[in-house]
Amino acid sequence: MTVAEMLSRISSRELTEWMLFYGLEPFGTEVEFLGHAITSSTIANVNRAKGKKAAKPEDFMPKFEQKKEQSIDEMIGMVSMMNAAYGGKDLRE
Repeated sequence: MTVAEMLSRISSRELTEWMLFYGLEPFGTEVEFLGHAITSSTIANVNRAKGKKAAKPEDFMPKFEQKKEQSIDEMIGMVSMMNAAYGGKDLRE
């Protein structure tokens, strides 16, 4: 299924619920990278020289683009825009 097909089948509400769920329980490649980083730091730490600083999982995480933290107003604006784009109704009063 393509992204366009998926978006034509999913409601604004369900998409928002998935986005919120991802915020609580991340899934996908970022979480997989973290698992590999934990394993890599463990291997590095059991093989490090005596007295050498321990490695952290963050040391092994790939660094892509930096994500800017959004304000509440920016988040609400993005959700409103997505809601409108997918034909949702704004039920706020």
